[in-house]
Parts: sequence; C-alpha cells; structure tokens
Amino acid sequence: MNKVKVGFFSFTEITDPGEHRSYNEWHQLDHMPEQYPLPGMAFGQRWVSTPECRAARVVDGELLAPIHYVTLYLMTEPVTVTLEAFHALGGELRKLGRFHQHRRAWLSGPFAVDVIDAAPRVLISAEAVPYRPNRGAYIVVEDLPPGARADGDVNVPTLLETPGVAGVWSFVSDQERHLAWRPGRRRITVCFLDESPMAVAPRLGDVVGGWRPDADAVVHAGPLEAVVPWQWDWFDQS
Repeated sequence: MNKVKVGFFSFTEITDPGEHRSYNEWHQLDHMPEQYPLPGMAFGQRWVSTPECRAARVVDGELLAPIHYVTLYLMTEPVTVTLEAFHALGGELRKLGRFHQHRRAWLSGPFAVDVIDAAPRVLISAEAVPYRPNRGAYIVVEDLPPGARADGDVNVPTLLETPGVAGVWSFVSDQERHLAWRPGRRRITVCFLDESPMAVAPRLGDVVGGWRPDADAVVHAGPLEAVVPWQWDWFDQS
C-alpha cells in the first residue's frame, strides 16, 4: 500500500533571467525545508529544464513552454489537512517577505497518485522509487480530452524497458482537492532517471508519441536534470 496519496506539482518560470541563482538559493535553502514539518509531507524534489533539456523537448506546448523548473511534493494522509497547511504556510511566508518574487507558476496543484512501477533491475519497490537518488526526470503532461479515461492509458511497461528509466509514477488531477489551485483535467507522468537525462531523452521521445491513440493530448514532454545544492549555474551565461 502506497502511503503517498497526492503529488503537488509546480511548473515554474523565472521571469527575470538574472534571478535563477537567487531563486534556487531561496527555494532549496529556505522554502523547501519549511515544508517538511507540515503534517503529511513525505518528500520533495526539484528538477531543472536546462537550455540543453529545453532543446530536447519533443512536445513543447504553449502552456508550459516558458518553464525552467518543476517541483514535486509527495503528500500522505491527512491530505486535506496537509493541503490546507501547505497553502497557509505559503501565505505566511509571503507576509514575512520570504517568497521569491521573480517567478510564475504556469501549472500547479495537487494530483492524485495513479500508476506506480519500478524497473525490475533496480530491485526496490515501486513505492520507494521517488526516494532513490535520481539524475533527473522525464516528464510528460497530458490534457485529457472529454470522455478519455483518467487512468490506465500510460504505457508504463514500455517506459520501464527504456534504458535509464528506474521507475515511473503517474498522477491525475483530483478535482475535489484542488482548493485554491486549478490544475485542470490533466495527467502527469514522471520517469525517474538514473542515467543522464540527455542520454535517455531520445529513447523516451520515441516512446511518448505512440502510447495512446490521441497523441495530441500530450502538451509537454521532455527531460530535466536533478537540482543539486549549490550547483546553480545552468543559466549564468544566458
């Protein structure tokens, strides 16, 4: 039984090109640590869409084209209490001046955990995949059309057969729990990578377009690197 019930995502653009280092310092050393004392907060990680990662996107729809970072928080029961505390903490930190101003979230909100699996070679359980160190992620976002099932369409076995993919978790928007957020009717699939994201990206790019008949539902697909503390120089030359 997976104790994690919800993944809270934020797909974020840094609106001032000179603020990337400041944003990363704030998020990793101030903002993210403050989330862990909340009830039901199990884990958090961020990935960066470096200039090389951006160029390797196979789908780059208008909604998420500007984003530089993806944050994922994993939440357990009590989910409603956790989300309320998470939202309240954000407001409190804003009042204290501890919120980065040069950022914009293009898609954010809670998504219910759907399908989870691990590649047999990694030996660990599917439930443990997010906690295993990764070198990055390949993230696919779908806008689910009317009448489409919200679960069961992701070709997880093919993703897991791809060298460099350690495990896959998919999430679907939970309309009853979004509170102040409007995630829409979407699915997010995260492939956790233990090889270089740029090496795995071409392999997964070939998989993504064929996993469902309505390929137009995919609005974003591409690799991201894991954010490493104090190694925040990807955009310094931008």
